[in-house]
Amino acid sequence: MLKPTCAIALFVCAHYCSIGQSVSTLMGSRANALAYSSACLQDEWSLFNNVAGLSKVEQPSLSTAYDWQPSLPIGNRMAAGLCLPTKIGVAGIGFFRFGDALYNEQILSGGFANQFGLASIGAKINYIQYNAEGFGRKGVVTVSLGGIAELTPTLKVGAYIININQPVLSKDEKEKIPTTLVTGVAFTPTEKVMIAAQIEKDIEYQFAWKAALEYKPFKKASFRTGFNVHPGTAFFGMGFQSKKFRLDYALQYSVVTGTGHQASIVYHFKKG
Repeated sequence: MLKPTCAIALFVCAHYCSIGQSVSTLMGSRANALAYSSACLQDEWSLFNNVAGLSKVEQPSLSTAYDWQPSLPIGNRMAAGLCLPTKIGVAGIGFFRFGDALYNEQILSGGFANQFGLASIGAKINYIQYNAEGFGRKGVVTVSLGGIAELTPTLKVGAYIININQPVLSKDEKEKIPTTLVTGVAFTPTEKVMIAAQIEKDIEYQFAWKAALEYKPFKKASFRTGFNVHPGTAFFGMGFQSKKFRLDYALQYSVVTGTGHQASIVYHFKKG
């Protein structure tokens, strides 16, 4: 059996040998429990998912989340964000971190979204810094765009593009951060039920399909589940909301990485 330090070293080397790989920056325990079928979600965590969803944030808020992978400590992730509604739209800034002292990725994000009739449109800029012991440090800027349209009171369609500018990581190897195209729908037949489905396409890989269900038996409590087809992953979670706080928890099981947990909290400030 490999020693932990050897396993981490192999993970780092594999990361650098792969083409344009970068860890997923999708965050928020509500989105996690819904298998990250987040193209149509409109809340504070939209800054890390479909940025267009920020347009529905009505109160200044501070959010934080931690994603724990017991079987792969280097895979732990954390994020924090601040949302501020303005007269011309909703602005958000966020921070994301993945990895440990040997290898880590850190991201500083700034996003903005606004509502135009039945559609929401948003844009986000990321500064990504890659750090690997013995390999040095590399920083790049990426741009993401998103939109959500309310076709009917019960049906939404959302789409977004991650890393539309495809920044170059290594000029010698022509290595770029990949672009991902995402589109999804959300159907809310009643106030208590939401059904979501989503398709993703990384330009380097095959399509990934996701589906999810959210049920609100009470106004302040929610239960969620979802699954990914590729790779096979099941998700479960719950949430509780009060006037100032929203607490969410998600559990996932992957055939690749095993069991993972994510918890997030959102604090709403008083309106001015």
